[in-house]
Amino acid sequence: MSLPHAILTALLEKPSSGLELTRRFDRSIGYFWSATHQQIYRELGKLEQAGHIRALPSDQPARGQKKDYEVLPAGLQELTAWVTRPEDPRQIRDPLLLRLRAAAVVGGPDMEAELVRHLELHRAQLEDYLAFEQRDFPPGRRITRQDRLRHVVLRGGIELETFWTKWLTDTLAELRDPEDGPTRHAAPDGS
Repeated sequence: MSLPHAILTALLEKPSSGLELTRRFDRSIGYFWSATHQQIYRELGKLEQAGHIRALPSDQPARGQKKDYEVLPAGLQELTAWVTRPEDPRQIRDPLLLRLRAAAVVGGPDMEAELVRHLELHRAQLEDYLAFEQRDFPPGRRITRQDRLRHVVLRGGIELETFWTKWLTDTLAELRDPEDGPTRHAAPDGS
C-alpha cells in the first residue's frame, strides 16, 4: 500500500509528470522506496481513477503529450490518514541473508566474493548518503520541521548503510578465520 503514498508525497512536494516521477524515484525516493517505471505509471492511473490526483490542464492536445499531475484534497486526506495510521515494523527480507543460510545447508560455495561485492556497494551508498548530508543538511540549515524530517530519513539510510558495512566486514572476518573447525558461540539464553 506504500507506493501510492510515496507518489502522493512526491506530487505534494512538486507536481510532476510520470516521467519526472520515475526520475525522482531513480534519484531520491528510490533510496528508501523503489518502484519500476511501469509500477509508477500504473499507480498514477489508479490514483487518478480514485480521485486522489488529477492531470493539470494543458494547452497541448492530450494524446502523446506528457501530463503533469497534482494532488487533490482527497489525496491529501488519504496521505494524512496513512501517515497517522499505526503500522508494525517489517521483518528483514534480504536475499543475501537467505543465500548465506542456504549455503550453510548445502555446504555451499564460497560466498566471500559476493560478500565483498555487497560490502563495496554498501560503502559506496554510505559515501553518497554522507555527501548528501553534507550538501543538503549542513549545521544550521535544518531550521524547519520539514527539513528535520527529511534529515532523519537520510540519517536512517546512513545508519542502515553503517550497519551493513560493519556486519559485512565482521562476517568476512569470521568466515576468513583460519580455524577450520566450526566456531562455537554461546546461545542467546547463555547455554
